[in-house]
Amino acid sequence: MKKTYFPTSVKPLENYNLSIVFNNGENRIFDMKPYFDDPYFAPAKLVFNTVRINPLTIEWDGEIDICPDELYFNSVKELL
Repeated sequence: MKKTYFPTSVKPLENYNLSIVFNNGENRIFDMKPYFDDPYFAPAKLVFNTVRINPLTIEWDGEIDICPDELYFNSVKELL
């Protein structure tokens, strides 16, 4: 069984990337661009900079959110 990691902070970056810190201390970069083709996520492009943490994951205005597993396992470790 894989462990779920939850975001503890999020910061919008240029080019629709997100810098996310997870509860295991890892800083990761998540690219939102491929998701904007999906009708559920398309509105997030218009409010991209409003991204924030909710109790389990990240969200945008309009109640748009992403599963924390999606964020973690489809992101890359940020080089600091």
